[in-house]
Amino acid sequence: MAWRGFFGRTGATPLSEIVRHFNEAAGDEENFPSTIDPRIYHVRLILEYFGDLAGRRVLDVGCGKGRFARVLQEQHAGASLVGLDLAEAMLRRVPAGIAACGGSMTELPFRSESFDCAYATESLEHAVDIERAVAEMCRVVRPGGRIVIIDKNKEQWGRLQTPEWEKWFGRRELERLLGKHCGRVSSRPISYWEDVAPDGLFLAWLAEK
Repeated sequence: MAWRGFFGRTGATPLSEIVRHFNEAAGDEENFPSTIDPRIYHVRLILEYFGDLAGRRVLDVGCGKGRFARVLQEQHAGASLVGLDLAEAMLRRVPAGIAACGGSMTELPFRSESFDCAYATESLEHAVDIERAVAEMCRVVRPGGRIVIIDKNKEQWGRLQTPEWEKWFGRRELERLLGKHCGRVSSRPISYWEDVAPDGLFLAWLAEK
């Protein structure tokens, strides 16, 4: 399979090196876990914003091992879930019942308006061509469909060790990009836990096409 455009050109870092990085990371269960606590607010926010998913098709963009999709599957057995990722080693760990698809975040291999909802949790930061990746997410969601992006706040850059290609975002930056394709867009700081005040590291963007 030819992997095109997922990260774009990164100058000093060849695409092959980035692919290798994430394929090797699949063996790191501590930092790239297969499961997530369903009480964590990141996943609760997605579930609350999407609402009833019975009979709906949902795309996890940059799904890794499918830790978020696993919770959606457990809580919405009637949903049709698709997980997309660059790393084949990650996709091999996606739970049964979730369609695992290898492909590019900036060239999603799906028809336009083929999903009811889409989300990206700490994956857009790796896309490099952020505007194109956001446009692709919006393209594959039907009118009236919903999108959630959860990622790190660029105002907190330096708090964590990051690969050289990673990029964090400001609230208005992604609001503007989503606003090109969606009628309703909002954002807010969030924490891992609902009863813990956000410390500025994570932001959530909610959009309705």
